[in-house]
Amino acid sequence: MTFVRVSLGHGAMNRIENAFAKAKSEGRSAFVSYVCAGDPDRETSLDVCRTLIASGVDVLELGVPFSDPLADGLTNQLAAERALESGTTREDVFDLVRAIRNENDTVPVVLYTYYNLMFSGGLDAYIAEAKEAGVDGLLVLDLPPEEAEDYMMACEKVGMKTVFLLAPTTPVERVAYIAGFTTGFIYYVSRTGVTGVRDDLADDLKEMVDMIKSNSDKPLVVGFGIHSREQVKAVSDLADGVVVGSAIVNTIKDNLGNRDAILERMGVLVRDLVEGTKTG
Repeated sequence: MTFVRVSLGHGAMNRIENAFAKAKSEGRSAFVSYVCAGDPDRETSLDVCRTLIASGVDVLELGVPFSDPLADGLTNQLAAERALESGTTREDVFDLVRAIRNENDTVPVVLYTYYNLMFSGGLDAYIAEAKEAGVDGLLVLDLPPEEAEDYMMACEKVGMKTVFLLAPTTPVERVAYIAGFTTGFIYYVSRTGVTGVRDDLADDLKEMVDMIKSNSDKPLVVGFGIHSREQVKAVSDLADGVVVGSAIVNTIKDNLGNRDAILERMGVLVRDLVEGTKTG
């Protein structure tokens, strides 16, 4: 299957492109933060997003809580469980994005989700509502490009950007193919397995980043396991962006029941990590 892109003339602001351009102009990589929408509850979740934005994140990646998150490690699985137990629904996720957009119109929001969550309620309707709410891009973890024709067309209709994954096991000849489906940025999963904090970076990280960049001109972010300023710095010197998820989510887990502590400790952590994005 070959996806043929049809330009429909969407003139809306491309927040994703602007975020990467701004970071580059400031001599740093873009900082992408991950949290699960609705964790630990709907009210605190908005304050968490406010804290992340105020702490300097460039792209806000929001996990859509799902009962069977195959790509997620224990930290993010528990975050999804907390969100679901608090009653977070699809509409609540969109309402969270709307609330963010009421206060901030520059930081892009990317939903980290699974195909069944979109397909079950109607693919076109889901993507159109997400766009209307203020979502800028979608990362669908279990959707390979070969099966993405309907999804790509639905995204194209409303100007939704797409994010696809590459892994250490992705053959070089496949990189350009996957990049051809990417209209937002490429997310390189620097480790095999599921999400979670890791003590060191992959030995072949520079080699893989160089290979991907030689086969794609799309912005490239690196994630999975990054949790320290030193790791952020090392990745920032190689890639266009760095993703931190589990370390941020852990500040919620470690302070459940104490909203002020969650926000304070998350802010301290993220401000420190953002400092590591300066390149050179």
